[in-house]
Amino acid sequence: MKAILKEALVPTLQEPGCEALYETGRKDDPHKLVFFEIFSSTAAHEFHLAQDYTKRLFASLEGTTSGAPTLTKLSAL
Repeated sequence: MKAILKEALVPTLQEPGCEALYETGRKDDPHKLVFFEIFSSTAAHEFHLAQDYTKRLFASLEGTTSGAPTLTKLSAL
């Protein structure tokens, strides 16, 4: 998993519209990974989701997690 994350990190940060990417966890559930990806627009995020390295990342999660990944879109206040 770490290798796939590392493979996706550099090209994601170089994508047009990618402003930041943070990998973190939860104190109450240390085995849960949390990613904060900040994109300048919906189109930039959709471009990110269409990339092969992003698809490989999601494919690598299949069968290894207790549930499906959750995507929550936040908006600026």
